[in-house]
Amino acid sequence: MSALTESPAWMALARHRESMAGVHMRSLFAGESGRFQRFSCEACGLLLDYAKNRVTNETMSLLMALARQQDVSGWREQMFSGGKINITENRAVLHTALRAPVDRPVYVDGHNIAPDIARELKRMLHFADAVRYGSWTGYTSRQIRDIVSIGIGGSDLGAVMVTEALRPYHHPDLRLRFVSNVDGTHLAETLGWLDPETTLFIIASKTFTTQETMTNAHSARAWFLDEGAPEDAISRHFIALSTNEKEVRAFGIALENMFTFWDWVGGRYSLWSSIGLPIALAIGSDRFQQLLAGAHAMDEHFRSAPFEQNMPIIMAMLGVWYVNFWGAGVHAIIPYDQYLHRFPSYMQQADMESNGKSVDRDGHFVDYDTGPVIFGEPGTNGQHAFFQLMHQGTRVIPADFLASAISHNPLVGPLGAHHEILLANFYAQTEALMLGKSAAEVRAELQNSGMSAERIAQLTPHKVFSGDRPSNTVLYKKLDPFTLGALIALYEHKIFVQGVVWNVNSYDQWGVELGKQLAREILPELGVTARVIGREPHGHDSSTVGLIQWFRKNCVEE
Repeated sequence: MSALTESPAWMALARHRESMAGVHMRSLFAGESGRFQRFSCEACGLLLDYAKNRVTNETMSLLMALARQQDVSGWREQMFSGGKINITENRAVLHTALRAPVDRPVYVDGHNIAPDIARELKRMLHFADAVRYGSWTGYTSRQIRDIVSIGIGGSDLGAVMVTEALRPYHHPDLRLRFVSNVDGTHLAETLGWLDPETTLFIIASKTFTTQETMTNAHSARAWFLDEGAPEDAISRHFIALSTNEKEVRAFGIALENMFTFWDWVGGRYSLWSSIGLPIALAIGSDRFQQLLAGAHAMDEHFRSAPFEQNMPIIMAMLGVWYVNFWGAGVHAIIPYDQYLHRFPSYMQQADMESNGKSVDRDGHFVDYDTGPVIFGEPGTNGQHAFFQLMHQGTRVIPADFLASAISHNPLVGPLGAHHEILLANFYAQTEALMLGKSAAEVRAELQNSGMSAERIAQLTPHKVFSGDRPSNTVLYKKLDPFTLGALIALYEHKIFVQGVVWNVNSYDQWGVELGKQLAREILPELGVTARVIGREPHGHDSSTVGLIQWFRKNCVEE
């Protein structure tokens, strides 16, 4: 047993879980008329309703006791003040500083980084406005019309998600495209629509050596030159988001067109930095600053609100409750907002790469579950895909439902207002997951329809919903830059709190390195030279050898 699972707060929750085994949420609502008021809170334009959870006042008190025992407040202060909480890489974790006021000093190794952040932000936003307003042109003096951002992982997903979420605020004459997959199809299908004279490429890579990103970047560079652009035009059409001046210069990008960030900016938390340049190009400098302001407002709430009214801490501890005491290894994020269609994917990376760990900060293997599997789709699409399992499957899948009160596209058709139909489904799903439908209710419903007793007996088991399926509801007035910033920061801090409770380092990702290492060894065995000289794959297991050999036999068109 670990120190965590033997700790007083953990053991108190384990005992409480046993007492909750036979308690259905129906009875909780029946016994507490003010449940919504008790189990909801508001911050930064967001409303969190967590009443539809398997919790009582005692549950929440015990969960907060666990958060206090694990010193969430102490770790929180270390993060905000520049402590090197990424212990395996000896780095601070300061994405919060990227959205803090410039007059608020933050120190790393005795150096106040606030002026550095302000200077780089000013450069980035000045460049974005120059492109948006036409003063930055291509090498033939034509205005930029297409922007292609080339990156992967944290250098891609955040910018993709935010630009999609804020599409109503886009510049009308700029088209943004993102290329991340090293599969040549992704780049080829993008380049096929472009005019090199009016295209700007953004290469996002901290090291400027990431295999997938640089493969795509060099292919884009070759395409640009093959289309007739002169070599010296590279400096007008390629921008670097990186920390590696040497490699950026070698690529042909002028250093004045390189926007940097720092090693205390983790990839999956980097959209607030120069990695957010595509966002600024899409929505403009003022709205980018509103995005930062929304995130900062949530930072302030997280840092100052009491645990019992602290939205990120509440969501985090509910997640711990289900992962560790109810055996729920999966969590769904379901935005009833089409503009947030990439939000589940973004949060999948943010959560699973952060807390998908089996070793604690001291290097010991844990004997408890850590990060859950995150998945999701926009509603109502998800209702016609995986909701069947959520309602009647054998697994309990806690879920977050997100929606706005006001739509950017308030269509009213012959069958009614689209947004009201959307929200009717939104509210119905959380209620149905909580309530379920008993066998008695099913039988009564079927009897009222005039069905025979024999048919009722046959159908009843298939129509019973156990209910008692937990969900959180997050509502906001309208999806604007400020609100989106607050929403993203809410989940960032939720992930941080869970990492603290589980005693894992949420800010490294060594698990992605082994595959990269092996890929470098396999690549020479797949190439033309290896096939011509008959170089056989070696040093692999028999399955991998067999797969490589099959590829070599079948990779040439007959």
